[in-house]
Amino acid sequence: VQLQASGGGLVQAGGSLRLSCAVSGRSLSWNVMGWFRQAPGKEREFVSAISWRVTSTRYADSVKGRFTISGDNAKNTVYLQMNRLEPEDTAVYYCALDSRRGSVHSVREWYDYWGQGTLVTVSS
Repeated sequence: VQLQASGGGLVQAGGSLRLSCAVSGRSLSWNVMGWFRQAPGKEREFVSAISWRVTSTRYADSVKGRFTISGDNAKNTVYLQMNRLEPEDTAVYYCALDSRRGSVHSVREWYDYWGQGTLVTVSS
């Protein structure tokens, strides 16, 4: 299983970016996909997750109302639409796959496949 994250970049505060995570080697239909981020000097933290089987999503409080997670089963790709970006959103964003569970969750240790990360920089 391989995860390829893309879409990061430099954006001004208030702007938008859309991250993509293409998954190869496994169908997403029965799994949980998540996005995490890690800012310099900080722990990797949960951002959002989606579960196709129960068609549910979850968001960290810090991004609720600004970020939207979605997926395309035909393309085996997960997206994170990020609007109204803030300098505090600056981080490396990682997508992750939990291949064993079907219910959405935010537990980092339960995700067993990770993408390489894509850098998002928000300038003030």
